[in-house]
Amino acid sequence: MRAPIGHFEQATPAPDALAELVTPVAAAVRDWSGSVPAGQIVYVETDPQWADTAVFVQHYGQDLLEQSANCVVVAGKRGGETTFAACVVLSTTRVDVNGAVRRQLGARKASFAAMDTATGETGMEYGGITPIGLPADWPVLVDPAVVDLPYVLVGSGRRRGKLLVPGKAFAELPGAVVLEGLGVA
Repeated sequence: MRAPIGHFEQATPAPDALAELVTPVAAAVRDWSGSVPAGQIVYVETDPQWADTAVFVQHYGQDLLEQSANCVVVAGKRGGETTFAACVVLSTTRVDVNGAVRRQLGARKASFAAMDTATGETGMEYGGITPIGLPADWPVLVDPAVVDLPYVLVGSGRRRGKLLVPGKAFAELPGAVVLEGLGVA
């Protein structure tokens, strides 16, 4: 099959590529129940040597710069309690951690989770964290600009490989909250 965005040598419907995905992502794809059929989520193999954004888009397609999203793990703290959340914003923006995220979580302080914490809590590789397959009790905060795109490139749970996901599917993920002002220039 041909990838809906970018220029990839091979594209496979995610349900047919479960062996390429880390356990929590494969389980989420297998159990998918959103209005977007799981078969519209596409797995593409990528080479980690092209992981840097500038090199990645040069190799796989300039159009991907405006159609890629980052998923970062944030820890919100209040009164000795820590709440983890995932934030999904276009790669051309940054997450408003101390504004939109902190307020949404009702936290006194919010910051990016440490790498070991993020990978340990998600079961995913650093640099490949995706909002698909996160712990069920986590809020998944999504910028509206991500939801508005026909397809979005995100991590697959590991550094080798990406998922191409219809934007509207992000609003239907477990715990999803579409949050105005999450991504800032």
